[in-house]
Amino acid sequence: MVCNTSRNEIMSISEFSNLTPENDLFSKCAAYDTAKKVQAAGLYCFFRPIEETTGGNVVTHGKKRVMIGSNNYLGLTHHPKVIEAAKSAIDRFGTGFTGSRFLNGNSVLHEELEEKLARYLGKEAALVFATGFQSNQGALSVLVGKKDVIFSDQENHASIIEGTRSAAGETIVFRHNDPVDLEKKLKENRERFAGALIVADGVFSMSGDILNLPAFALLAKKYNCRLYVDDAHSLGVLGAQGQGTESHFDLPNSADIVMGTFSKSFASIGGYVAADKDVIHYIKHNARHFMFTAAMPPAAAATVLECLRVVQEEPEHLEALRRNVTKMSTELTRMGYYTLGSQTPILPLLIGDDMMALAFTQKLYENGVFATPVVRPAVPEGCALIRTSYMAAHTDSDLDYVLTVLEKLGKAFGILGNPERQASLDEVSVKHFGKRGAQAVASAASMKLA
Repeated sequence: MVCNTSRNEIMSISEFSNLTPENDLFSKCAAYDTAKKVQAAGLYCFFRPIEETTGGNVVTHGKKRVMIGSNNYLGLTHHPKVIEAAKSAIDRFGTGFTGSRFLNGNSVLHEELEEKLARYLGKEAALVFATGFQSNQGALSVLVGKKDVIFSDQENHASIIEGTRSAAGETIVFRHNDPVDLEKKLKENRERFAGALIVADGVFSMSGDILNLPAFALLAKKYNCRLYVDDAHSLGVLGAQGQGTESHFDLPNSADIVMGTFSKSFASIGGYVAADKDVIHYIKHNARHFMFTAAMPPAAAATVLECLRVVQEEPEHLEALRRNVTKMSTELTRMGYYTLGSQTPILPLLIGDDMMALAFTQKLYENGVFATPVVRPAVPEGCALIRTSYMAAHTDSDLDYVLTVLEKLGKAFGILGNPERQASLDEVSVKHFGKRGAQAVASAASMKLA
């Protein structure tokens, strides 16, 4: 069938359009002004164009700044062997596989990566996706049927939330990292469903909180559930060789499925799920997010393979990361910042007010420090954070400079050295962040007394 409508006829038809704000699909776009107001106030801290990266530093808007907003925890993006592996893969395979792995984009790189990754994680098999987001969406959507249920932590990553929305079954949300509330929800609901899956991050991306895996694993067994752990921010960070949350607690195979990403410690892009062979086989042949998405490009897959080798053969990177985290956690707490008791490279700074957090982040940027704010709706009102994160690649000079700037600005904004303000943050910390907040308050108080 051929459409013979002319350009003039189309132009004529458009003159009689009856679009109104009520029936125009795009009316919401013109009305959306939240980001525009922040831009107009000169406090827009997003989409900053990076011109160059070196170690723990970036160049943006022509100026070198210390990066404390990156997930490049092990600092491997500039490791010479990792870079060489990516270049060699391009020489061998070109820039892309130009198709889904299910049909024409599968490669020996992908299969080698899956084999070595499964061995590293202590699982029978693994499946590599093009992105971490798709890994969660794909696995959750295909595993949970109409008669099944997901029990999901309220602070789970957006990709998990989208995965639960894609799944046919019901989702029940429990209080963050709270085994007592989870058990309450299990007692009330488990018998109504056929299969059940408990889903939680291993390290929560905004707060740096570590999942209480021992308690969750016991509940999974007690109530006949499967356990799914998202190790996106745990891979390369927790455990003897960075294997993740299971290794951190010395609880091998306590999670039935482990998911993770390569866009953080493993210096690339992509994601994976690892589990028993039958589970991986099922996901591989049923998850549309996997079957109908182009494969990870050669350079990305080769980068991850080399990073996998580096983390096992060069322990100095993980040691440097942990040394830097200890230094920053100790010094920030000594100053009086509330870091919510985080023991990971993610050290959030509780600020409280959204606009103050944006203004503080902008001042950090002007002073040569690149960090990221976390405001509503990512956190409750009055709980704005500045998410700082640290890398093995940071030098002592980098970190000392960051500490100097944070101390200066903390006092200037009345966050440090202001008893009234700190009493208010004490209250917010305990009320909204529970045990983590109480730990942060107690830790800060003990450091001040010392």
